[in-house]
Amino acid sequence: MTEATPISNAPPPRLAMQNIAKFFPGVQALCAVDFDLLPGEVHAVIGQNGAGKSTLVKIVSGAYPPDAGQIFLDGREVHFHSPADARRHGILTVHQDWNLFPDLSVAENIFAGRMPVKHGSQVIDWERCYAEAAEELHNLNLDLDPRTRVGLLRPAQMQMVEIVRCVCAEASIMILDEPTAALGPQEIDSLFGMIRRVVASGVSILYISHKLEEIQQIANRITVLRDGRKVATVRAGEVSRLDMIRMMVGREVEAPQKQTAVAPGDEILRASGLGRGRSLNNVSFSLRQGEILGVFGLLGAGQKQLIDTLYGITPAERGELRVDGRPVIIRSPEMAKRLGFGLVPGDRKREGLVQMLSASSNLTLANTSLISRAGLLLSPRLERTQSTRWFDVLDIRPRHLDRQIRYFSGGNQQKVVLGKWLQNNCRVLILDHPTQGVDVGAKNEIYALLEQLASQRIAIILVSTELPEVLAMSDRILVMRNGTVAAEVPRREATNERLLAYACGGD
Repeated sequence: MTEATPISNAPPPRLAMQNIAKFFPGVQALCAVDFDLLPGEVHAVIGQNGAGKSTLVKIVSGAYPPDAGQIFLDGREVHFHSPADARRHGILTVHQDWNLFPDLSVAENIFAGRMPVKHGSQVIDWERCYAEAAEELHNLNLDLDPRTRVGLLRPAQMQMVEIVRCVCAEASIMILDEPTAALGPQEIDSLFGMIRRVVASGVSILYISHKLEEIQQIANRITVLRDGRKVATVRAGEVSRLDMIRMMVGREVEAPQKQTAVAPGDEILRASGLGRGRSLNNVSFSLRQGEILGVFGLLGAGQKQLIDTLYGITPAERGELRVDGRPVIIRSPEMAKRLGFGLVPGDRKREGLVQMLSASSNLTLANTSLISRAGLLLSPRLERTQSTRWFDVLDIRPRHLDRQIRYFSGGNQQKVVLGKWLQNNCRVLILDHPTQGVDVGAKNEIYALLEQLASQRIAIILVSTELPEVLAMSDRILVMRNGTVAAEVPRREATNERLLAYACGGD
């Protein structure tokens, strides 16, 4: 597919990047990449993990200098020496992990570092602060009280407060990094409405996401990166999802679909009437060996509380759990681990990995007995032997065992999290949004791995808000709503409409 023909009489680019290159030890992250961003447009950048998206964003935001190429703002060449330098030029980033102060009000977060003061003094003018915040919220059609503590907001509202803060800081270019990663369908619609209002005011948005359907809804243009090079820039309305996938991976990729049916074995887990506080109530289900049990629901429906209860992070206050037919009380993650439970958390960077450790060390974290001598000393040689094996089994790339895990792509980081539990002879594997922030190619690799695990009689609980994922991979699906199980649906009877109806409270 060739690059789209430029619009005639189009305004000059607000941002233009020409022949951008970036090198890291042993790898060229970007090679001769051109990119531009017009006033008042949403320009999405897509590509597999490791394609160069993050490096491009870090160059735009001033975190990395380019090793070659030029950057222009409104036709003038610029050189950023730091993120603060980029911010002074009107380039602000809304990260996937929100940079908010939960104990401060909406208004205080909006004006953080720029609080209005009374004339002739350094005393904060609180009346003016709340009034100006209310005006900015009103201008963007947001029904939020500026005095509300941010920690009480829903995820989508927090995302919106971040965006308002950028607008108030007079951003001309806003970078949105996976802005919908933690949002449900209704919250995404609200966020997109706000993005359209911001763009209508003239702000330009560089939009990073793995969710191709959403990109088709919100973007004006799409740039595809693959292996550090630009493949194409196209108009969003002129390409299908399959077109984008082909450009991203350079080959055909099939939609997720469970390839083999595994006959479930004996029952390994049964929950009866599980409850905790008001967030989890009367949850009952069973799980058999080799079965993939999907858990679907809108955000806040109780999935996270169920995970925490099953893994002993917040033990159940009511109900009963049975493992292999025997009643158990799981009071801690360590107890869950001894029973053969493993957890792949939703926030792999904070909860599943130690960012400053190597990939090799992270792989062996869950079972140090495999790499210790006489149960006392850790052996680097044994650690390397174990890690090499799992790098091969899971096809973790690049094959740099000693590289810190933070330098691996999201898909390969997730493989490391999975690998550490597989070494631990896990019998029940709980996965919390396992493909969140993972590109389409890596998603299919993870799906294939889950099928392989099920064929080895590992029981899997797959928690996800992505309907195609749940429908494709699950043998049965629990739909949660308001902290309880609204329905249990066999795979053969499950449809998008039916699951959403149960999740939203329809018949």
